[in-house]
Amino acid sequence: MIFDKQSLLSDAQAITADAASTNVINLGPIATGTVRNIGKGKKIPLSIQVVEAFNNLTSLEIKVQVDDNEAFASPKQIGTTGLLVLADLALGKKINIDSVPRDADERFFRLYYDVTGTAPTTGKITAGVVAATE
Repeated sequence: MIFDKQSLLSDAQAITADAASTNVINLGPIATGTVRNIGKGKKIPLSIQVVEAFNNLTSLEIKVQVDDNEAFASPKQIGTTGLLVLADLALGKKINIDSVPRDADERFFRLYYDVTGTAPTTGKITAGVVAATE
C-alpha cells in the first residue's frame, strides 16, 4: 500500500481514547450553485492499517466524517468500518474501505476513532486515501 502525504489522515497515530484523525483533507471551496459529492462516480479507496497492536479496548469503530468547517463543529458521519473487536486490531491488520461513501458533499474530510471499553495504552493506525486497495 502506498500512501500519499497529501491524502494521509493518520500517520502512526496513537489511539488511546476517542479521537479525530490528526490530519483533515481540505477538498477546497466549491462555486456557488455547484454540488460536491466525491462519493459518487469513480471509487476512491481508503486504507486503514494497524501499525502497533492494540490492547485493553473492547472494540473500535472508525467513522468517516465530513463537515463544512475544519473544526468539525457539526460533523456528518457518512460511513463506518463497523465495530472492530480487539482480536481484529493486531499488528499488520488492514481494514479497507473500497470507496469513499456517498454523501461526501462537504469541504473537509476526516476519520474519527470511537473507542469502546477500557482505553488502550498501545495501538497505532496509519490511514488515508490510496490509489487502490489490495
